Parts: sequence; structure tokens; C-alpha cells
Amino acid sequence: MSARVVPEDGRRRRRPTKQGAVLSERLIVDTALRLVGEHGADALSVRRLGAALGADPSALYRYFRNTDALLLALADELIGRAQDGWRATGEWRADLRAMGLRIHGSYLSQPQAALLAAHRTTGRPHETRAVETILGILRDGGFPDPLAVRIYHAFVDQALAFAAQDAAAAALPPAAAEADTEVWREVYGRLPADSHPHVAATFPLLAADMRDSGYPFALELMLAAVAALHPDARG
Repeated sequence: MSARVVPEDGRRRRRPTKQGAVLSERLIVDTALRLVGEHGADALSVRRLGAALGADPSALYRYFRNTDALLLALADELIGRAQDGWRATGEWRADLRAMGLRIHGSYLSQPQAALLAAHRTTGRPHETRAVETILGILRDGGFPDPLAVRIYHAFVDQALAFAAQDAAAAALPPAAAEADTEVWREVYGRLPADSHPHVAATFPLLAADMRDSGYPFALELMLAAVAALHPDARG
């Protein structure tokens, strides 16, 4: 899939598709997210997307030069959804916490898309706004620029790494997910105390905790470490 992308003003389809909708970048992205959510990575093809839209597949080239460009648009859409409705409080710790949880939650709402896109750098408007916002939280919070950049890097990588891992778990077929859960009961729950004393002693807590994402607590650990690096804490 490779062709010249037509500027926004020149690529609007005047006639409705077979489904009665007017083709647009927004419609394509929303439809692609739905298809990927229902069918996984294989759904991200011009043929399947065109069929779902009721449009000639070649019409999609007017909006995206190839499927990778479309994938970046999906990633950027997830980043944009994470920022919808967010308002800064002016307190850096609360604002970073909210932003991290929003990013993680947005990707988890579309686990199949997250598997494809959580590691990508889009360079698109939602992503650039997120970079600006997070750096602004840190700089306005009193962190010097070199430290703000390093914290930004670790903060975003942590959120996206957990999003990718948790998305992979959420995207497992039900049978595989149940098999993973069964391992905790049938393997870890039966380990003898003489060979695995720490597992045996903590198993009920361990099994309960492993049902949920480790991200919220990992985020709190990071925020505590970041607070310790603040110039005020070291002064």
C-alpha cells in the first residue's frame, strides 16, 4: 500500500460510501480500531477496511499512504483519547499520576491495537501534545530540564511497557487466559514450604495480587522516586 496522500481539503469524499457514510480520516481510524479490536492485526488491511467502510479500497490511499501510516494514526488516536477531558491541577505528582493512568487505560481499552502500536512513535498531533503536556508538568513542577527529560522518558516508557504487557494478557483467547490463571492455582499453590518457603508463605496474597495489573503500584513507586529527586527534597 503506497501512494501519494492528498491534502485534507482535497481528499474529502463528496459521495457517501455504500454504508451511507461520508469517508473521512476520523471514520477510517474509528473503523480500523473496531476491526482490529474484533479480529486482531489481520484486520488492518486495505481490503478488509474498504469492505467494512463500503468503499473502494483504493480510496483509502487518499488518506493514508500505507498501512503503517494508518497504524500510526491508530496509536495517535489512543494517545488522544487518554488526554480527552484531562485538566491540570498544578500539582505535578497528581497530574503525572492522572496522565499515566489515562495513557495506560486508553491502551487497555483497545488491547489488540495496543499490541500493534504501543511501541511506536507517531509524530502526530496527539502525541506531540502529550509530550508537551508531560514535559510542562515536570518543568512547571520545578524540575530542571535535564532531569525533566529523563523523568519524562522513564515515565512514558513505564506506562507504555505496562500497557503493552497488560494488553497482551487482555488479548489472550479465553482458554489461554484461563490456563494462565490455572498455573497459579495448580503450580504455585502446590509448591511445598520446604523447597519454596517464601511462595508458600505468601501464596494467597500473591495469587490475589497477580490477578490485577502491577502498573498502579509501579507508578506510585516511580512518583515516590521522582519526588526524592526534586530539588526541594535535596535542598
